[in-house]
Amino acid sequence: MQATWYEKQGPAHDVLVVGTMADPQPGPGEVRIRVHASGINPGDVKKRQDAFGVRMPFPRVIPHSDGAGVVDRVGPGVPASRMGQSVWCYGAQSYRPFGTAAEFTVVPEAQAVPLPQGVSFEQGACIGIPGITAHRAVHAGGPVADRTVLVQGGAGAVGLCAVGLARLARARVIATVRSQADVAAATGAGAHEVLCADGLSEQDIVSALRKVAPQGIDHIVEVAFDANVSIDVEVLSLGGSIGTYAASRSTPSIPFWPLVFQNTRVYFLGSDDFPSEAKAAAARDINAFLSSGWPGFSVDRTFTLAQIADAHVQVEARGRRGRVVVLVPR
Repeated sequence: MQATWYEKQGPAHDVLVVGTMADPQPGPGEVRIRVHASGINPGDVKKRQDAFGVRMPFPRVIPHSDGAGVVDRVGPGVPASRMGQSVWCYGAQSYRPFGTAAEFTVVPEAQAVPLPQGVSFEQGACIGIPGITAHRAVHAGGPVADRTVLVQGGAGAVGLCAVGLARLARARVIATVRSQADVAAATGAGAHEVLCADGLSEQDIVSALRKVAPQGIDHIVEVAFDANVSIDVEVLSLGGSIGTYAASRSTPSIPFWPLVFQNTRVYFLGSDDFPSEAKAAAARDINAFLSSGWPGFSVDRTFTLAQIADAHVQVEARGRRGRVVVLVPR
């Protein structure tokens, strides 16, 4: 098969190789997917850069955890009915060496999720990590039905999924976005209220959120814990919670006593290590969201496998608004 891999970490154009490898074969409980589209997440780029300091987990890595395609082979114990099924997959390169940046990838059967009718492979390739992270971030603090949920960064990939999944769970959803151009995307995903934070001071944001949620916010999905925690503590209700999955600094300062006095619960969330039952629930709800009429992600650019280094550079670029997808020749 044609594939992309790296055997050392570093800049994309220095370490990514495009070549031929043996076709993988599914083992017990696994399926093989003929990949049509491979999604690139920031975590894929950071692994290649060694941003997390974990070095090379395997001698050779085919990058990208998310993808979409068609099941073309099944391993022992997997029903033959899965053959020919269009699927999106997640976790292909989570604790596994070979992800979706190749003609074929192999994953455990549960990680190959039927692609809803009418959803493209490009959209399916974008949903795994953002959708599963968003679902856990929405539900980590407990049921959100009839509660007020704030999604900070509601126009990002995780943010859009969090908005839609919180709305699906019958929460009242407020989203913050960085610019007026993002308001329509957050609204289209299901936000009841959208606050554009462009040009607003921290106190302006607090005042605006208090105006739309005078009783306080029950749960916050947080994209920038270090930057926003001082806002979050000001608008949370007593006993409220935060589900956070990202920060710009590894050792952020926090307003400890205000969080204590608010009896705030904070959940730090890494998608690779969510419980399997949480991932299964996420996959079910993600498919419901995909089938709900949501217009989907904006895809900024598509690349071929031969252009994968350029695709990684595009993901690294500041100011990018949409998703980046690698299309694999059929």
